[in-house]
This record gives sequence, structure tokens and C-alpha cells, in this order.
Amino acid sequence: VQLQASGGGLVQAGGSLRLSCAASGRTFSGCAVGWFRQAPGKEREFVAGISSGGTVTLYTDSVKGRVTISRDNAERTVFLQMNSLKPDDTAVYYCAADSTVSGFVPRSEKYYDYWGQGTLVTVSS
Repeated sequence: VQLQASGGGLVQAGGSLRLSCAASGRTFSGCAVGWFRQAPGKEREFVAGISSGGTVTLYTDSVKGRVTISRDNAERTVFLQMNSLKPDDTAVYYCAADSTVSGFVPRSEKYYDYWGQGTLVTVSS
């Protein structure tokens, strides 16, 4: 599976962005997909994840109510809709795929075996 993240950019606080993670590879529909982010000087952290069938979603507490993850397996794309953005959301955002067929959505990056290149989100105050 190859992943391509896009949709980042510069936005004012309170604004919105939609990130996309486009995948190639026949096994994508069987993968859980997670979004992670890494802010300058900080470790990479889990943001949101979605199961292979899209029925299970998981969010880190700091984005709950502001972020929605979804997927279109026919288009091999996972989306991260981010609203009410804050300066603390500034980071490079990565999408990752877990090819283990489990129905589980991992929070830990150690379970994800495919990674995209990252897209930068900058939120100005």
C-alpha cells in the first residue's frame, strides 16, 4: 500500500481544512487507517483512526467534536475533516495504514506498517 497525504495549508484559527489520504494497492480496503501529527519539537501523536469497514472511529481527546475521519473505499481515500482549528493543531499530518485484518483501530504507531509523506497544517492565531 502506498499512501499520499494532501490538503494541508495555512488557515486562521477557527477555520477548517480537509485532509485526504489517497492509497494505491488492492489491500487498502482491508486496512485500518490512522492520522497522526507531529508538531515542531514534539513527538508524533495519534489524531484519529478508522477501521477497514469504516464502522469504528477513534479520536484523541484534544480533537473530539472538531475532527471527523471518514473513508471511501471505492475511491481508496480517507478524509480528515478538521473544523474550529486552533494554533495547537499546527503540525505535519501523516496518514498510515495497518494491514492487519482485525477490525481494530490502533492508537499506537507501531501497528501501522505503511506511511504517507505528511502534509503541513499551519494554524495562525
